[in-house]
Amino acid sequence: MQRVVIVTGANSGIGLALCERLLTEDSQLRLCLACRNMQRAEAARSALLTSHTNAHVDLLHLDVGSVQSVLTAAQEVKARYSRIDFLYLNAGIMPNPQVDITAFFKGLFSRNVINMFATAEGLLTQQDRLNSDGLQEVFATNLFGHFLLIRELEPLLCQAGHTSRAVWTSSSNARRSAFSIEDMQHRNGTEPYSSSKYASDMLSLALNRQRNSQGLFSSVVCPGLVMTNLTYGILPSFFWTLIMPIMWLIRVFTNTFTLTPYNGAEALHWLFLQKPESLDPRAKYHSLTSGLGTNYTQPRQMDIDDEMSEVLYSKLLELEKVVRRKLSERNADNKAHQQYLSEIE
Repeated sequence: MQRVVIVTGANSGIGLALCERLLTEDSQLRLCLACRNMQRAEAARSALLTSHTNAHVDLLHLDVGSVQSVLTAAQEVKARYSRIDFLYLNAGIMPNPQVDITAFFKGLFSRNVINMFATAEGLLTQQDRLNSDGLQEVFATNLFGHFLLIRELEPLLCQAGHTSRAVWTSSSNARRSAFSIEDMQHRNGTEPYSSSKYASDMLSLALNRQRNSQGLFSSVVCPGLVMTNLTYGILPSFFWTLIMPIMWLIRVFTNTFTLTPYNGAEALHWLFLQKPESLDPRAKYHSLTSGLGTNYTQPRQMDIDDEMSEVLYSKLLELEKVVRRKLSERNADNKAHQQYLSEIE
């Protein structure tokens, strides 16, 4: 039976590399590229069809940072497909990253250099902002939009006699110290990316408790240090020119420097081949590359508090009720306004 796979953020970087690898693995897939920018999505689709001429590749307009876009896209998915086998939750943002240059150069010539590059701990801060839904933009895009998408697609993900998978692209930058359950949107902090990725780790664990019995299994992946548009945006281009030779040298001594999107997609692809019952819900599956260029996947235990993950899940359910109500009220006001305009014309 033809498997249905949806990948958010599929038009470039790790998402596009994953799509290429999935089609190479199974040319009969029904692959859906769920993207915010449809022009780039169409270019990605054309590139995939050039190398896989008989592939089934669909496009879906989805901005996971917008509640209305998520709900509209979910309705379209339910109209197109009767079930979903894999939902890769890959889209994410890190807006306006700022680097502590002093800490960077200190770390560059210290024994902590590998960990510094691998996790960016102590280096990065971001400037977050509210989106049109009144949510913090990073939280909405990296976590809540994907949570809402899963909630909307539960009829296709949770079916009797059928096993489905949700796979989150997380990060080694996901740290407990950056997250507060009292401020889950990270309104008051300077590390919204790290906070959102740690929250996705916790949500994955909660989803397994809540939905394994209904056939939905969730996993978390770290792609390693990959040079994508997001990564290149962290430092000015001349910095990358200076330090890339150092990074390639360090790669010989560490396995976390995957560097290319193809290598970074290793764990995402590996999970596609595994039986969900054999996986550890408390593990983050890391894409790794040896100094000789061999790709492999390794599970590493996450620093997750069970009780906190359940509290997060409950708080997200409550937030879902709030945003749905506000959206309904906003749509009603817009409809009334349009009615008023039509009457006075």
